[in-house]
Amino acid sequence: MTGIDLPLEPSCGSTIWCNDLYQRLAPDFRTTFLALPGAGGWQHSFEETIDLTAAKRPYGPDFAQYAEELTAEVERLVRDRRPDLLHAQHLGFGLALAFARAAGSVPLISIAHGTDVIAAAENEQARDALLEIVAASTAVAVPNAAMADRVNALTQGKFNDRLITVPWGIPVPAHPTVRPSNRWRLHLLHAGRLDPNKSTITAIEAMALTADEHHLTIIGSGSELPSLTARTIDLDLGHRIRFEPFLPREELWQRFTDFDMFLFTTKHLEAFGLAAVEAQAHGLPVIYGDLPGLRHTLGAGALAYQPGNAAALAECIDHLAHDAELRRTLGTAAADSARRHDIGTTAAHLGDLSKTVMGAAHV
Repeated sequence: MTGIDLPLEPSCGSTIWCNDLYQRLAPDFRTTFLALPGAGGWQHSFEETIDLTAAKRPYGPDFAQYAEELTAEVERLVRDRRPDLLHAQHLGFGLALAFARAAGSVPLISIAHGTDVIAAAENEQARDALLEIVAASTAVAVPNAAMADRVNALTQGKFNDRLITVPWGIPVPAHPTVRPSNRWRLHLLHAGRLDPNKSTITAIEAMALTADEHHLTIIGSGSELPSLTARTIDLDLGHRIRFEPFLPREELWQRFTDFDMFLFTTKHLEAFGLAAVEAQAHGLPVIYGDLPGLRHTLGAGALAYQPGNAAALAECIDHLAHDAELRRTLGTAAADSARRHDIGTTAAHLGDLSKTVMGAAHV
């Protein structure tokens, strides 16, 4: 049994990743996925889903009550369904906290996603939730060494022996689809959740500093959209920056062929970089904020700049605009790098860890 207290929709990397992953864990594992009701229509692969009834409440004065309501729901489900194993997605979300409190004798693996670890570093309530979840877990799956270091620091090194690296992945396409162009005014893409950590503002401000009038398309939704559109107007970039709403994965993948470069502007911490790896798998080079986890994930098929530094990003864009050969080299390396991150490998690692944890629980 697992789940995320988010709507059952492909609107964020976590739900998409879970859908990819648990499809590949079958038939060895039969998964029940808990989520908030979605808009409907998503052709997901979860074998069984259950809608949560508790009304979502973020960190703040009502979060404790929300966690209690979720815990009561999960306790009933655990009692009725008798799962062999619980996977708590996110180290701090309300549902993960409910799994930790309702587990009882059922073994629990918690899985770090990134937003949870960032929240715990900034918010005492989120940090308390992370500590409780990690303490209740038999194992804590982290996607890379950088995330392990952050979790270890937040827990004062008390649970270092529980931290297990499970490399993340995507369904790698059969072959790249992007063909490099020779144009020097680039068509750039930024896609994903629009929140402060994704730092889309860096991409917008870089467009005002480039020597050439490149064009940027921003695909996604999130809390930062109003301020991003306002900043675009302030910089008089409306003719060079286009905003489009969130696209389902298959539609986004089809759009990759319209662009020369993918901008990935995360500023502080990134669990994996789902959209960036997807772009690489299709042969699209990536410019990214130089973070330890991303440096390993994106490899040679990407060019790094100082996170949050719009001038440095603009310099990278102009450099690549005038070096078509380098763009071709990066595109080839990007596709090769992405093949290291097949979701089948993720499923194999997490499946082995799950079987080990379940086996230990029955010794």
